[in-house]
Amino acid sequence: MKKIQIFGTGCPKCKKLAENTDTAAKALGIEYDIAKVTDINEIMKFGVMITPALAVDGQVKVVGKVPSPDEIKKILS
Repeated sequence: MKKIQIFGTGCPKCKKLAENTDTAAKALGIEYDIAKVTDINEIMKFGVMITPALAVDGQVKVVGKVPSPDEIKKILS
C-alpha cells in the first residue's frame, strides 16, 4: 500500500492536488492511503516551504505546483 501525503493549508490548489492524486491512484488501481497534512510545523519537518506538495511513502515528490493526474500516475507507478 502506498502512503500518500498532501501538504497544504487547505487552499484551492491543495484541494486540486488531492483530487488529482486520488484520480491518478484510482486509475492505476493501486492500494493507497491519502493523508492531508495541514499543520505548518509538520509540513516544515519534510523540508517543504511552498505548498501544495505531494509525498509518496515519506519522500517529497512535488512542491509548489499541481501536476495533472497523468503526471501523478508516473510518480506513483
